[in-house]
Amino acid sequence: MKRLLLELVLVLGLGASGYFGWTQWNTVKATTGQVKTLTDEAETTKTKVEEAEKAQTEQAETIKTLQPKAQQFDAAQGALADGQILDDLEKLYAKQKGLSSERQLGLGVIRLLTKGAPDSASIEALNKALEQVDWKNKQKIICAAQNALAAAGQDVKVLAECNTPPPLSAPGAPAAPAAAPEGKEPDAKKDKSGHGKQAAHWEYEGSLGPENWGKDFPTCAKGKAQAPLNITGPFERVQTTLAVDYKAGALSLLNNGHTIQVQGGPDSKLRVDSKPYPLVQFHFHRPSEEQIDGKPMAMTIHFVHKNDAGELMVLGVLIKEGNENPGIKTLWDNMPEKEGSVMAPDGVRFNPANLLPRERDFWSYEGSLTTPPCSEKVRFFILKTPINMSREQIAQFPFKLNARPVQPLNGRTIQTN
Repeated sequence: MKRLLLELVLVLGLGASGYFGWTQWNTVKATTGQVKTLTDEAETTKTKVEEAEKAQTEQAETIKTLQPKAQQFDAAQGALADGQILDDLEKLYAKQKGLSSERQLGLGVIRLLTKGAPDSASIEALNKALEQVDWKNKQKIICAAQNALAAAGQDVKVLAECNTPPPLSAPGAPAAPAAAPEGKEPDAKKDKSGHGKQAAHWEYEGSLGPENWGKDFPTCAKGKAQAPLNITGPFERVQTTLAVDYKAGALSLLNNGHTIQVQGGPDSKLRVDSKPYPLVQFHFHRPSEEQIDGKPMAMTIHFVHKNDAGELMVLGVLIKEGNENPGIKTLWDNMPEKEGSVMAPDGVRFNPANLLPRERDFWSYEGSLTTPPCSEKVRFFILKTPINMSREQIAQFPFKLNARPVQPLNGRTIQTN
């Protein structure tokens, strides 16, 4: 009996010792895990602190570099504060028939600096600069106008080439070269990637649609010679002559978020009564903006021309569904898909004349830009004979609706030759 009790006590002792050892092992294991976690967190915190210190140092250097530029800006704004320079400039420009994109840009920026806050006239001048600019050769103007609109609080889609500022340098140092457009690389052709989206504060539908453009662009609502029009008689017969002299040039396409725009060139001209108007660009609308007796066609091409005096002439080509169009195929094969992107494929040349009908009979009227800021004094020539595009080509155009509704005639006369 004593032996049995002794064995029982021994077993209980061994069990208690084992349980104590097991609990101690678990405690040590848990503590080791906690120590490892705390060590990892300490290392992460140390890394974050080092990164924050590095970022702070870089920001301090950036601020130091920006100080001279800020002083220059303050000096420029102070010099313009009394408004005298702006008044003189506006009086001077008021005497001119039309302003170049450079002068529109300068006028808009000076208004911003003088007023100290954006106003409708500043925004309109900057948007005019974007409408008129040569998108292939005037990237500095494009970037300056887009960045000025962004600084004015406008919702602007800035081109990728303008998004990244050049490295900061001392005043007077040469600027870093701009990035190459998408689709343009040395000795290589990238894969293809739809007026860009230059100003995203207007659209073709919804609360930002055409019926509300006048809130930010008064001319769109108050203008008396707005475009497009419904082409219907009676017509006034005129003796105006049109001669299209387009030349093949390097292909460059822009998807600006509202349409596909193809760059023109100084060698391509429209002659109106023998007076030349160089082709700036052409772009597409779906459906056609102009209607014929109240009915739109599948699409329209607007060829935009401007002379040295700033006078705008638009040649409109109506498009109907039909056979495949070889010229459109070339454009669509190189169409940029990403908004704000440019495709300039190496070795591809294109003649805009490939998109014109043979006949040159036309309707003509005085109108406006059909997108904001809806500036007037734009003369339209709409060719009576449409060209064909296949159903598939029409469907490939990335914008399903990018046509402004027709506008009131307001006593204007539509002419014909």
